[in-house]
Amino acid sequence: MPDPQLVLAARVQAALSAAFGPSYADADPVIRPSQFADLQANVALPLAKKLGRKPREVADEIVRNLDTAGVVSDVEVSGPGFINLTLSDAWIAGEAQRALEDERLAVPTAGEPQKIVVEYSSPNVAKEMHVGHLRTTIVGDAIARILAFLGHDVVRDNHVGDWGTPFGMLIEHLLDLGEDAAARGDSSVSDLTAFYQAAREKFEGDGEFADRSRSRVVALQAGEPETLRLWNVLVDVSKQYFNTAYGQLGVTLTDDDIRGESFYNDLLAPTVQELEDKGIAVISDGALCAFPPGFTGREGEPLPVIIRKSDGGYNYSTTDLATIRYRVDTEHVDRMIYVVGAPQSLHFQMVFAVARMAGWLSDEVRAEHAQIGNVLGTDGKILRTRAGGTVKLSELLDEAVERAGAVFDEIQHDEPFDDATRAEIVQAVGIGAVKYADLSVARDSEYVFDFDRMISFNGKTGPYLQYATARIRSIFRKGSLAPEDATGPIVLGHPAERTLALELLGFGAVLKQAGDTAEPHRLASYIYSVADAYTTFYENCPVLKAPDEATKASRLALCAATLHTLVTGLGLLGVPTPERM
Repeated sequence: MPDPQLVLAARVQAALSAAFGPSYADADPVIRPSQFADLQANVALPLAKKLGRKPREVADEIVRNLDTAGVVSDVEVSGPGFINLTLSDAWIAGEAQRALEDERLAVPTAGEPQKIVVEYSSPNVAKEMHVGHLRTTIVGDAIARILAFLGHDVVRDNHVGDWGTPFGMLIEHLLDLGEDAAARGDSSVSDLTAFYQAAREKFEGDGEFADRSRSRVVALQAGEPETLRLWNVLVDVSKQYFNTAYGQLGVTLTDDDIRGESFYNDLLAPTVQELEDKGIAVISDGALCAFPPGFTGREGEPLPVIIRKSDGGYNYSTTDLATIRYRVDTEHVDRMIYVVGAPQSLHFQMVFAVARMAGWLSDEVRAEHAQIGNVLGTDGKILRTRAGGTVKLSELLDEAVERAGAVFDEIQHDEPFDDATRAEIVQAVGIGAVKYADLSVARDSEYVFDFDRMISFNGKTGPYLQYATARIRSIFRKGSLAPEDATGPIVLGHPAERTLALELLGFGAVLKQAGDTAEPHRLASYIYSVADAYTTFYENCPVLKAPDEATKASRLALCAATLHTLVTGLGLLGVPTPERM
């Protein structure tokens, strides 16, 4: 599906070359939306300075050399030199028809596919997921879906915290409770938050327990078989919990995507050794550190990345460096996207800088931190329970579904639903509302978690978009026609038809932008624009009661293309689209 901006950019660049010589063929035509046409080229203004001519003269010269055949129906120079471009209705209709007839909506796959790791979710073993994991999980999943749709080889990586000193106390607490408690699904183990808190309290208040825990850590790090077996019991219980949460959220992570910190444990020493051999890691105050250039403290002193602590232990930086080294040397990835909270920004900047010093990252292999902003309560503070505790993810999602049910039951429906169908729809609406509210905000921005706003069936919400797809499906049911049987041809008459068709043509460009920048909110905003354009079309252009059969066929085809675009786009965001609502 050609992006109208790119199509016009190519035409204007050809005109620049013809008018002013081949050296201008690559000049930015500065294509922008216009109040007076579909788009406008603003290149005449900056180009006039280079040419020493008036902008209006430059614009007129560009227009004289502009090939408009088959694409542009009207060209006008306005103001000091803006070139207003109106696309041909026939061209818009033809491209919309091409999208309708293509399973991928005429969205091309990447010309040079990359192997891309998307690291996201990353909860800790033996701890429940909380609201802080919401954004990293669903934003990361959307990024992975979008990149995969564009044809890249996407590696989903759930970098769970499954190693380190806390596991000594967790294993000892499990032994105190009785290992069979985990096998029975006993709440003392399956309630991960309570399990972790109880272990922590014993560690801090019972000296004998603390001593046993420290000894157990030594055994774990030494790979003692019985300790590893007990550690795996905790990992398995946690995986079951993670899978329940991922199933409720509708994300694509599986057990096969889990590659915890433990995976890299044997790679830490070789990674540190390589950094030492290259002269990057040096001893400072007893610890092994790297000092990437450009990072200084308040007093101007160089900031270190601690590679190995003074007691000989490793830390998050060590693991992250070993991970990068493994992904580059063994997995041969081209790009790494870390979907992690914004507070970790400095950590990743410095780790990436050290990795570049080591030669693991380069112009050909890049790593980026897809920063995630905080989720706030309606009071503008970090979202917490009334008691001030961390909000459990499962409880948050359960409440979303419950509230969605209450709103859903207040709405007048064209047809009754049995209990099972209602439950399925309400589940999709509640989860979809939470996911779209999150994904519609720039990932590095904070946003207010407001159930009343996100579950509304009006405005820029998940339920509004879900209802738009259900309304289109209802038209086809009433017309006793399947969407795939609506073949057109698409012909544009009413302005609302033209606006909708033109909006549909932007899908491929938006997906590419969202993938290039790892910003799903671009797609979320676009989907809303499509639904909004469809609402105007629906209110002004009768479909089943169109004035004639040709118009009816065209409008049904527009409905089918819109439905396919909405369902595909929402699917890439992980938002379900019920058949009926």
